[in-house]
Amino acid sequence: MRMQELLARGEKVMMRNVSRLPAVFTRGEGAYLYDADGKKYLDFLSGIAVLALGHSHPRLVSVMQRQAAKVLHVSNYFFLEEQVELAERLKDLSGLDRVFFCNSGAEANEAAIKLARKYGRKLGGKYEIITAAGSFHGRTMGALAATGQPKYQQAFSPLPEGFRYAPLNDLAAWEAAINDRTCAVLVEPVQGEGGVRPATKEFIQGLAELCRKHRLLLMMDEVQTGLGRTGRFFAWEHAGVKPDVLTLAKALGHGIPFGAVLAREEAAVLEPGDHSTTVGGGGMAFAVALEVLRIIEEEDLTGRAGRLGRELTALFGQWQEKLSVVKGVRGLGLMLALELACPAQPVVETCLERGLLINAVTPTALRLLPPLNISKEDLERGLEILYGVLAERGG
Repeated sequence: MRMQELLARGEKVMMRNVSRLPAVFTRGEGAYLYDADGKKYLDFLSGIAVLALGHSHPRLVSVMQRQAAKVLHVSNYFFLEEQVELAERLKDLSGLDRVFFCNSGAEANEAAIKLARKYGRKLGGKYEIITAAGSFHGRTMGALAATGQPKYQQAFSPLPEGFRYAPLNDLAAWEAAINDRTCAVLVEPVQGEGGVRPATKEFIQGLAELCRKHRLLLMMDEVQTGLGRTGRFFAWEHAGVKPDVLTLAKALGHGIPFGAVLAREEAAVLEPGDHSTTVGGGGMAFAVALEVLRIIEEEDLTGRAGRLGRELTALFGQWQEKLSVVKGVRGLGLMLALELACPAQPVVETCLERGLLINAVTPTALRLLPPLNISKEDLERGLEILYGVLAERGG
């Protein structure tokens, strides 16, 4: 079998920094992936919220082909046409004023951290940033220090100083964490790697009030939640609170390395020499992102994610009544987690065997991130597989 050969070859040469499942994929189309032996899988993970429009979307393939023949990169001393158009479009969508493009979500959060530090210097040398316990902001050293999960940090200490952590949705704890060194707060509207845990509307609104009171930057990490995933184009819209700084990635580049930082004019304090990147996405990423935004808008995939999310939440509530193994559901839109009364990883592995890709976001929770444009037929087929696997573990 060709896949077993590829798995063995990969194990010999790849670093063991990721716990990989036994599949090697050779192509994808729509909501499906195909492995090296030709087996077909429904993808309910979407590359961890990257492929919002599924695999090999024909309009994105066409855009990539055209852009590859046009221009991929120029020095960052110059603009590209697509770069300017994308920045204008993101400004219009977000209501923020300035944009910086980079190559990943971690890079976007690194840039936001540096921006906050410089903003704090202008206020008398403030430098501390408060983030949430259970948060995840990336694996570069600054973003890792901002991440409120010791399990990711312990092997790499000492980390950069200047970060304090408080429980999500505990506004009093965040207020208590503010001191005369605090310059900003950084929060995910829905914690992704922390278990798909939404921040409440009241918490986000209260956090915004604390930031106004103490002259802090309100920074939101929407690397996983942005671009329609939660049923709003930006997840901050659920609380009606626009941040001072916003980070994006994942669905923006749709598989091409890409990230962005958006900021209000008064927060966009970076000057020439402060921060940059050689590629910063590049022509291919800019062109693809523009097309992703067009498709999401034209097909109202944001509204569709909200509707499907409500339907799935109700359905999972019914599963909870029927299956003792299902303990609850949480999340927003098409960013959902099923809490189980059993270990999640064996469920993931059985689903893989039966042709469904999901992941264990915590030891007892499954994460579901299907494409925003998944057909009802494909959605139902995947849910049928998942229900069958769960029923075997506690009907």
